[in-house]
Parts: sequence; C-alpha cells; structure tokens
Amino acid sequence: MRRNLLRISALALAFAGGISLAAAQQQPPTQPQPNAAFVNGALAVPGAPANTDTVPAKFSQKNAADDALITIAYTFKTLSDDQRHAIYDALKGQPSASAANVDVGTELPPSVELRQVPDQLAAQVPETKGYRYAVTQDRVLLVGTGRVVAGVFGDRNAPVSEGRRP
Repeated sequence: MRRNLLRISALALAFAGGISLAAAQQQPPTQPQPNAAFVNGALAVPGAPANTDTVPAKFSQKNAADDALITIAYTFKTLSDDQRHAIYDALKGQPSASAANVDVGTELPPSVELRQVPDQLAAQVPETKGYRYAVTQDRVLLVGTGRVVAGVFGDRNAPVSEGRRP
C-alpha cells in the first residue's frame, strides 16, 4: 500500500511539473519589430509582393484555400478568366460522349469517351497540352492521366468547381 502511495505521488509530481514546463514554453503574442524582415510569415520589405505562396496558411486565406486544392488541379489554378472561357468556348461544341456532371478529382468511368485537346487550343492555352477532354451539358472537363478530372470549365454564368476538398 505504501508503495502505491509513493507511485501515485511521484506520478502527480511529474504531471504537475510537465504542466508547468508546457506553460513556460508558451509565449504571449508579441508585436512585430518595426525593422523585421518577416511579419506573419510574409516578407515585409519595401517592394516585396503581398500575399505570396510562401505566407503560411494561417495568415493567408488564399493560401489556406490553395492548401485544400487537390494536386492535379494546380495545373489550371493560375489561368485567367479569359483563358478559362477560351477553353470552354473552344471545346463546348466538340463531339464527345456525354459525361456525368462531375467535379475535379473524380475518376471518369471507362464508358466516357475522351478526346485529345485540339492543337489550336493547346497553342492558345499551353497548360492544356497533353490533356484529354469530355463535354457535359454545361461544362467542359479536362482529364489528366488515370482518367481523373483535372479541370472543370463553364460559361461565364455557370458555377465552376475549383477542385477543393470537401
């Protein structure tokens, strides 16, 4: 019984000591120094670009959203609206088997026929070179290797997926 009391006392002391060490390691938030090169992970020197990809996601909503983007969709992440609509306009009337209304990251079944992106479009938007496509009722799907949808493009009024994880 005396041994158990010693063990329990030693464990309680170790637990209390661990809590005090953890509390001592936490630092209160500090104000950035006026001459700091980095503030919240962003370069804070004159002429530095704002909200770059190097800013930690906890300080940048854009980077937090990009962290939720599936990897295959990064190819089309930086396209301008004009490029996105050029892809849609070039492929919307092309012959293709009707595909289900799917999202980025979805693997298309073998029953969906895929065609190569035309050379003319690949010359206009180089990011599309080597991709295949399928057309749905109101969207164009660009498909990467393994039949996985890498980009979804619609007309200016249609909602377009950005490939975010649920």
